Amino acid sequence: MSVYRDGKTGTWRGIYRYTDYTGERKQTQKRGFQTRREAVAWEHEQIIKTTASLDMTFGSFYERYAADISPRLKENTWNTKEHIIRTKILPYFQNRKMIEIKSRDIVAWQNELLTCTDKKGKQTFSQTYLKTIHNQLSAVFNHAMKFYGLRANPARQAGNMGKEEQKEMLFWTQEEYRKFADVMMDKTQSYYAFEMLYWCGIREGELLALTPADFDFSAGTVTINKSYQRIRGRDVITDPKTPKSNRTIRMPDFLTEEIQEYLELLYGIEENDRMFTVTKSYLHHEMDRGAKEAKVKRIRIHDLRHSHISLLIEMGFSAVAIADRVGHESIDITYHYAHLFPSTQTEMAKKLGGLHREMEAEHVS
Repeated sequence: MSVYRDGKTGTWRGIYRYTDYTGERKQTQKRGFQTRREAVAWEHEQIIKTTASLDMTFGSFYERYAADISPRLKENTWNTKEHIIRTKILPYFQNRKMIEIKSRDIVAWQNELLTCTDKKGKQTFSQTYLKTIHNQLSAVFNHAMKFYGLRANPARQAGNMGKEEQKEMLFWTQEEYRKFADVMMDKTQSYYAFEMLYWCGIREGELLALTPADFDFSAGTVTINKSYQRIRGRDVITDPKTPKSNRTIRMPDFLTEEIQEYLELLYGIEENDRMFTVTKSYLHHEMDRGAKEAKVKRIRIHDLRHSHISLLIEMGFSAVAIADRVGHESIDITYHYAHLFPSTQTEMAKKLGGLHREMEAEHVS
């Protein structure tokens, strides 16, 4: 046992020595314990952590979970997960032993979150966010089951809380976008950025990662193979959202010419330099300004992607072709847009009725 009293400060220090998975001898220590018992408890927890015993606390297991999972996720994805666990889960479970957490404890935790309200008495967390929080907790226990021998997932046994709320899917008609684009012409970078978003249906991060090297003007194509994120004050280029997001999009001829014109205005730009060196907040501000000046309804930046997809649906393209163009991971995602055009059902009925009349006429003759 490596626990020592510091003669100068009167506090206790714990030192734990161990051999890691490579066979290298290492040690970790912590100072400042007020009592010997606290130092011994800390050392005991380190032993449990390095042997992966589920007698460790949830807080200690989370450190192991983070070490296992964070290298496999995009930085922004991990930051979101880490924030939820640190602020909504650890405060409740941090000092509870993994093997002692039961489904009734999960229910009690859920009830605390469900009863959180603001000053006006409104529930603090949306149904979607509550579901997301629970899923993060369940993911930690699933990891413990899969890799560390936990027998059951108490979060799964307790059942989820919250529910997936269907976000309102807004979009612009072509006429509404034309009005918006007209008022955007006073700012060159804004105009061309929105042209790419609307006519290609790309995501905001995909737009902000574009470089001249991504364009083949002879073929009239743009290749999407990366995404831009601003993370903790840093510009970060990552892979696209999903594997299917890696794609080559054929641009309409007028857009090909517009982007060539735009690049000619960017003096000294290199092949791998970002073409749109603005932030997401800048684009949101420009969306506010343009919608107000054009007197069209305010939609989100992502709704331009919805607008592009809805336009393609209206033009009669198949869900398979649209999914391929916009980089949907599954064709089922594309089918979510079908309700944007209730008139499609009417048109179907008319065509089926016409077909029936033709068949009846042939039968009579």
